[in-house]
Amino acid sequence: MQYSPAGGPVSPAADRRLLVSYDNYAAAQRAVDTLSDAGFPVENTAIVGSDLRLEETVTGRLTNGKAALSGLITGAVFGLIVGLFLGLFTSATTSFFGLVLWSILWGAIAGAAFGFTSHAFTGGTRDFSSRSSIVAGRYDVLVASPMLDQAQALLEGGVQPADTVVVQRPPSAGPVTTSPAAGDTAPQAPAYPAAEDRVETRAEETRAEEARAEAARAEEARAEATRDDDRAGLTRGRRP
Repeated sequence: MQYSPAGGPVSPAADRRLLVSYDNYAAAQRAVDTLSDAGFPVENTAIVGSDLRLEETVTGRLTNGKAALSGLITGAVFGLIVGLFLGLFTSATTSFFGLVLWSILWGAIAGAAFGFTSHAFTGGTRDFSSRSSIVAGRYDVLVASPMLDQAQALLEGGVQPADTVVVQRPPSAGPVTTSPAAGDTAPQAPAYPAAEDRVETRAEETRAEEARAEAARAEEARAEATRDDDRAGLTRGRRP
């Protein structure tokens, strides 16, 4: 049994149905926000991302100087935090500011040295900076099965964002109820012959091949008999 952040138990096999799918997370977030504004219990909803992929956006060229500058800034910030923390234990104002400045200075020097050496050791195999993120190809908004009709009514009454693209319901997004009319018009899967039919078909093909082979042998025998008769007649004609 799992527990939610509020402390209540959550069923690990919650029966959720697909409400709507979008091609971007912002649209799915706005859909849940629309349900929340309408008073819908959004704790019964979930946003599920599918078709995940890693996108790495290159932000620029990275050199030893830029690596040292980035390390300098990071080290200075870290030194400032450490200096403020240690300055709490000093009673004199001059000592407090001096400790903070020295912490920033040494933090910047250490950060610059670390950034320069770490990039230099790469040997030029990664001379660029980038930003990585996980992006989904489809975002499904799922709702608890008993509240699906209520959520659909609230969502259809809301205003759809202009940049929203609703994608088709995927076949793997959970059970979706369809009307009988839709089921009649849905494309049917191609029918495949049963195992007995395939065995009978192969037996018929085998019998046909045997019949063709027997006919070929009979034709060859007749041709051989004809050649023997011709040779016998030619031999009798040559006798005195």
